[in-house]
Amino acid sequence: MSQPALQPVAVPTALSDEEVVARVLEGDTSLFEILMRRYNQRLFRVSRGILADDAEAEDVVQEAWLRAFRELSRFRGEARFSTWLTRIASYEALARASKRRRLVPISSPMTGGGDGGDPPEPPAATPGPERDLENRELQALLQQAVEVLPDPLRAVFCLREIELLSTEETADALGLTLENVRVRLHRAKRSLRQTLDERIGREVRRLYLFDGARCDRIVERVFAALDAQPR
Repeated sequence: MSQPALQPVAVPTALSDEEVVARVLEGDTSLFEILMRRYNQRLFRVSRGILADDAEAEDVVQEAWLRAFRELSRFRGEARFSTWLTRIASYEALARASKRRRLVPISSPMTGGGDGGDPPEPPAATPGPERDLENRELQALLQQAVEVLPDPLRAVFCLREIELLSTEETADALGLTLENVRVRLHRAKRSLRQTLDERIGREVRRLYLFDGARCDRIVERVFAALDAQPR
C-alpha cells in the first residue's frame, strides 16, 4: 500500500520528536514536515562538514529524509530521534566521501604541530559597520580553516562544536568509539589553530607590504624634500 502524499503543516506544534513520529506512523504524514524543519540545518551542517560541498550535502539531506521516512517504523526510541536521524545522514555522507576517495588519513600532516590547545575565543562583538565587517571576515577565515580539515576530523568537529552533540551522540552518529571522538576533536582543534595562526600571520604581513606605487611615492617625496633644503 502506497504512502499518502506529504502535505504542508499549517500550524507549528510543540509536539516532541517521539510524539511526531508516532503520529506520522499512525497516518498523519503531514507532521513529518515538523521534523524536517526542526533538523534540516543540523543534517546539512553534518553533511557539509563531511563532504565540503554544498550541492552534495543537500543531496545527502534529501536522501536522509527519504530513508528516515521509509524506515520510520524501525525507530524504537532506544536513542534520541535526532541521534538516529543524524546517524542516517552521517553514514550517507561518509559513504559518498568514501566513493569519492576523498578521505584523508588521520595521520595527515595537517594534524601535526601546535601545542594542542584550543583556538582562542573570538573577541566580543561591538556594534558598528567596521565590527560587522571584521566578524564576517573572521567567519570566512574560520570556515576556510574548517574546510581544509581532513574529512574524519571535520565530521567530528562539526558534530561536537557546531551542532553541540555530546561525545556519546557523536560516537553513535559516526560509528566511532568515545576515545576516537575525543582524539579526532583534539586533532581537529590543533589543526585549526595551526591553520589560523598561519593564515593570520600571512594577513598581518600583507598589511605591512610597502612596494609598488606606495614605495615610489615615498621615494619621490623624500627626494623632493631633500632638493628643497638649502645647500
